[in-house]
Amino acid sequence: MSSKPAAGNQDDYKIKETKPQLGERWPHGGIRGGSGWISSDRVTSTYDLVEQMYYLYVRVVKARDLPINPITATCDPYVEVKLGNYKGKTQHFEKRTYAEWKQVFAFSKDKIQSTVLEVFVKDKDMIARDDYLGKVVFDMNEVPTRVPPDSPLAPQWYRLEDRRGDKKSKGEIMLAVWMGTQADEAFSEAWHSDAATVQGEGVYSVRSKVYVSPKLWYLRVNVIEAHDVESQDKSQPPQVFVKAQLGNQILKTKLSATKTTNPLWNEDLVFVAAEPFEESLVLTLENKAGSKEETVGRIVLPLTVFEKRLDHRAVHSRWFNLEQFGFGMLEGERRMEQKFSTRIHLRASLDGGYHVLDESTMYISDIRPTARQLWKKAIGILEIGILSAQGLQGMKTKDGKKTTDAYCVAKYGLKWVRTRTILDNFNPKWNEQYTWEVYDPCTVVTLGVFDNAHLGGEPGTAKDSRIGKIRIRLSTLETDRIYTHSYPLLVLQPSGLKKTGELQLAFRFTCLSLSNMIYLYSQPLLPKMHYQHPLTIHQLDSLRYQAMNIVAIRLGRAEPPLRKEVVEYMLDVDSHMWSMRRSKANFFRIVSVFSGAISMSKWLGDVSNWKNPITTILVHILFFILVCFPELILPTVFLYMFLIGIWNFRSRPRHPLHMDTKLSWAEAVPPDELDEEFDTFPSSKAQDITKMRYDRLRSVAGRIQTVVGDIATQGERFQALLSWRDPRATCLFVVFCLLVAVALYVTPVKIVVLVAGLFVLRHPRFRSKMPSVPSNFFRRLPSRADSMM
Repeated sequence: MSSKPAAGNQDDYKIKETKPQLGERWPHGGIRGGSGWISSDRVTSTYDLVEQMYYLYVRVVKARDLPINPITATCDPYVEVKLGNYKGKTQHFEKRTYAEWKQVFAFSKDKIQSTVLEVFVKDKDMIARDDYLGKVVFDMNEVPTRVPPDSPLAPQWYRLEDRRGDKKSKGEIMLAVWMGTQADEAFSEAWHSDAATVQGEGVYSVRSKVYVSPKLWYLRVNVIEAHDVESQDKSQPPQVFVKAQLGNQILKTKLSATKTTNPLWNEDLVFVAAEPFEESLVLTLENKAGSKEETVGRIVLPLTVFEKRLDHRAVHSRWFNLEQFGFGMLEGERRMEQKFSTRIHLRASLDGGYHVLDESTMYISDIRPTARQLWKKAIGILEIGILSAQGLQGMKTKDGKKTTDAYCVAKYGLKWVRTRTILDNFNPKWNEQYTWEVYDPCTVVTLGVFDNAHLGGEPGTAKDSRIGKIRIRLSTLETDRIYTHSYPLLVLQPSGLKKTGELQLAFRFTCLSLSNMIYLYSQPLLPKMHYQHPLTIHQLDSLRYQAMNIVAIRLGRAEPPLRKEVVEYMLDVDSHMWSMRRSKANFFRIVSVFSGAISMSKWLGDVSNWKNPITTILVHILFFILVCFPELILPTVFLYMFLIGIWNFRSRPRHPLHMDTKLSWAEAVPPDELDEEFDTFPSSKAQDITKMRYDRLRSVAGRIQTVVGDIATQGERFQALLSWRDPRATCLFVVFCLLVAVALYVTPVKIVVLVAGLFVLRHPRFRSKMPSVPSNFFRRLPSRADSMM
């Protein structure tokens, strides 16, 4: 059975340009500062990338001098805010005539059906009906409007009224009531009428929040040697190794080469550590005694004892005394005796010159080193308006019907944002705007839509379901242009490719310094330490996995938590797993890259066969000119590339790219390949031996798949030189081609060859460990990996 969609559905997988009404536009009527609406069309830039939404805000501050119950002689007050069919309640306090809540309620203007706002103060009764203490009534036509950046509306004391509307002798409540938009500061922390059915701890999970990733460090521990190692068997010299553990990360040195009491290793063990440093480094010296391992000594070192460094300068080594195994409370009085201690020699440091990778380099959103002292100034601002979603699918069943409680998460750099959850709505409207500083344009912002499965407030085992994800590479955007598009949300499931809805966005990349941005194209993508003292590929893969795990755990401890399944989906935690579909997609990416060379060879064959006599004659003329004047070869090549770049300017991409289902081979995946892709790891499909071999094959094939993808990426970057997908990079290259063409035209070819040969054969003393400017420029070029699912 094929999951290939019908031809009419092909357009559903493409992005669509939209024309939403962005910016703040205030209706006519009223006077600014007075009651009603202000009297002019006022457009501000506070929230200019979202559609304006109006809310009635009610700030309940406190109450005083409340009457007590004559029977119980106490008062357990709470406030109920009622607008039509919507009711919001504060918490209740026990035995108080003075209470302070400081809570804001927000009612969507689109759903207001009442002309009166009622604020009730009631006395909580655990047995009978709650007692009525008084109320305050507001006419909706008299509610003032607040326009940011005006100061917040000052709350006022209101005397409580009885049921007939007469002022009561006791009881006052402090309130502020105004009409505003989602640009109001109270918006994010307010109780929303859209989520009126959520109770308990679930209220916190429906609010919009901003999260910050923990600050990550690489901890490098160089285990040099150990002295005075003793084994339990005195007749045999020990053969030991060192096991180091930091949280869930465990690394081991090699077994000492010889059996000796003074073993030598000089091995580097690298860990990922996150501030604040909660875990300690645990070092254990273990002796290999036959088939078993016995602990010789142990030491626990807090990370604060290690030096922080910004480069690769030498760090002073230190000796540490190990605590002998078994020496402690169990030995009674003997624990007070002086014992001969094994010592270990370490050189350890927290390296702040690296960028700790917690996401794939293909979709990296931040390349700054850990140490803030090494950060450079921002070169731009990224603003994203998360407008709405359309046509979402039902992700769970509630009361016999399908429903979705959707929220959106955006991740760029260290900043994560989460919109509020819109309950039971297949077409939710968020209209929330967020801003990020951009330090490098060759980065990617990731947005995902999820279904909230924790509205009851209980921890439970339910997971937030993924609805879809999109990625946008900043270098492909024109600066200072507002993009408004609707992106299809695509998810590959065991049953095949499925469109789960559309996400409507508005975003703008603003350049603060064009010169700094162009200068970055000549700089390395990662900090210098990655090139001067690089980590191995195996280390990077392992450390990236550990970093993702740490980020997921730390964000899962926030309130409300950004759950592990959400963080892992945003960080592409399973991108390295084997998939026949991805392998075929990468193979055909390579075929597409080399299709240009194949087309050129076919064209040359047609020329030699005189299929088009005029073309063949022109090629002969060009050939004779280049043979007679070889110095024109290079200028002609660069001039030709210059002309191609100028010609392709007309057909440059006008819209951001999105997930390409054809490129990803997701439209027609055979069921057996889908079953393999969604199979568990290790496999659960066969007997023990078959499973072992199958898993080994998948592991090896996954590495091959990565290499094939990297080759395809390099070829696509060559294509990107003249495709105008990155407008700034193509402009730089086109100008460079023109200058080189002119320079080579006026320079004798012998001089060019001589200088080039001397440069290639230059002495190592004149070589730098840093990558060259052309290499840095090339690595920053975009590839079609952004469109891979």
